[in-house]
Amino acid sequence: MTAMTAPRTTRVVNADAAAATEAARVLAAGGLVAFPTETVYGLGADATGGEAVARLYEAKGRPRFNPLIAHVADAAAAQKLARFNADALLLADAFWPGPLTLVLPKAPQCPVAALATAGLDTIALRVPDHAVARAILAAFGKPVVAPSANRSGHVSPTRAEHVAADLAGRIDLIVDGGPTRLGVESSIVACLDAPVLLRPGAVTRAAIEARLGRRLAEAPAARADEEKAPLAPGMLARHYAPRTPLRLDAARVEEGEALLAFGAAPVEGFERAVATLNLSPRGDLVEAAANLFAHLRALDSSGARKIAVIPVPHQGLGEAINDRLARAASR
Repeated sequence: MTAMTAPRTTRVVNADAAAATEAARVLAAGGLVAFPTETVYGLGADATGGEAVARLYEAKGRPRFNPLIAHVADAAAAQKLARFNADALLLADAFWPGPLTLVLPKAPQCPVAALATAGLDTIALRVPDHAVARAILAAFGKPVVAPSANRSGHVSPTRAEHVAADLAGRIDLIVDGGPTRLGVESSIVACLDAPVLLRPGAVTRAAIEARLGRRLAEAPAARADEEKAPLAPGMLARHYAPRTPLRLDAARVEEGEALLAFGAAPVEGFERAVATLNLSPRGDLVEAAANLFAHLRALDSSGARKIAVIPVPHQGLGEAINDRLARAASR
């Protein structure tokens, strides 16, 4: 068990005037905060902090590195993170704050961690319509990723006690704002080319189409084509694959290879590596998950003919890391 997987003391506080300040303090320290939105309770982490996002995946269990929705306090904050086309502006004006998520191209210098967007060039954004959520976002002042506050595979939580039943001992703070108003997740629309409904939700198709003045395209029910990138939670993920081939479970470094290391053990032939990056010199899987996307991108730019990847343990977040590496290595 790593330090990050040790049991935590989970505090529950009522959603009063002090709760937003306390939640913002916990988020700023890299902690995890469950809070109500109008849809379901979300599990919040600092969207700009890779290790905080990795802790969130770990707390939910069996992470898949799917992209997460970044929540912000208002449309102005959202427009600092993404590029809005005319359709996106129409929908944001009509449904924000509210239970609509927009998938958009990331803005240049977007500060959201690569782990939160699954290494994609797009970002999922929402402005929630709940006084508690908006107060927390305003107090924190940065985007917050907030998937449903439950263990993976469980029913989405609509009350604070649902959150505690799943996540007590795994997160830092639960802000109890009573039962959520809608109890179904946000609708997700991608505004990249023609608007596409990726996930039906609390905003009806009819309402969205009425605002756009035309019909929405519908995403396929399932994606068998692994070469298509995921755009939103719940869709079949295509993990980031570097141009440079990966050689997994490497025991030594060959000529012309870069090295993606893990832990402190020496690697045979390390001196031959074109470039070397270590996911976590101390062998911490949370740190390794936080570094994975950035390290792959950096080694992809090193000019190496291949990237030799040292074995990573499969337990905990290692399951997701190895899943990610296996997909990145597939050709």
